[in-house]
Amino acid sequence: MNQRTTRTLVFGGARSGKSAQAERLAAADGKPVIYIATAAVGDDEMAARIALHRQQRSAQYAHWETVEEQLALGDAVARASRPGNVVLVDCLTVWLSNLLFSEQREYPDVGRIEAPARFAAERERFLQALSQAPGDVVLVSNEVGMGIVPQGAISRWFVDEAGRLNQAVAAICERVQFVAAGLPLELKGCAC
Repeated sequence: MNQRTTRTLVFGGARSGKSAQAERLAAADGKPVIYIATAAVGDDEMAARIALHRQQRSAQYAHWETVEEQLALGDAVARASRPGNVVLVDCLTVWLSNLLFSEQREYPDVGRIEAPARFAAERERFLQALSQAPGDVVLVSNEVGMGIVPQGAISRWFVDEAGRLNQAVAAICERVQFVAAGLPLELKGCAC
């Protein structure tokens, strides 16, 4: 029997319930799940968040394999995706932020922002790996462009790039859901 591979983007605002929805989708068919976490420990608050997420996953999804990858997401997806499994990536906008600040340089408050040297290559590699994934993939991303235009060049660059990334991923995915207040809204595909 030939099984169809499905790529799903689940996006929404902060604390919208998007990660919980993505986890439900990943677990739904009972397939093995490889969870790719993109967060990097940058300060005490982020360290505490990562520790909490690890604890929650180990309690609820102890049988899931976790891979932590902050920059080479395309390579991680290509290695993890196999027929008959699910790769869950949480989250694309954290990964985008990791790429943006990967060279640990200062950005101007005004003017043009030059992306880090590896940005375009990593983005392209990720989109290629996603489009060629032989197994199911569920991706979590933030919608950051629905509010006011942020002040500062780097913030505007990030909002623009996050929007472009979400559009590129949504174009590849067979299914797209927007989550608000814990409620998923199907934008593309079906709830089959």
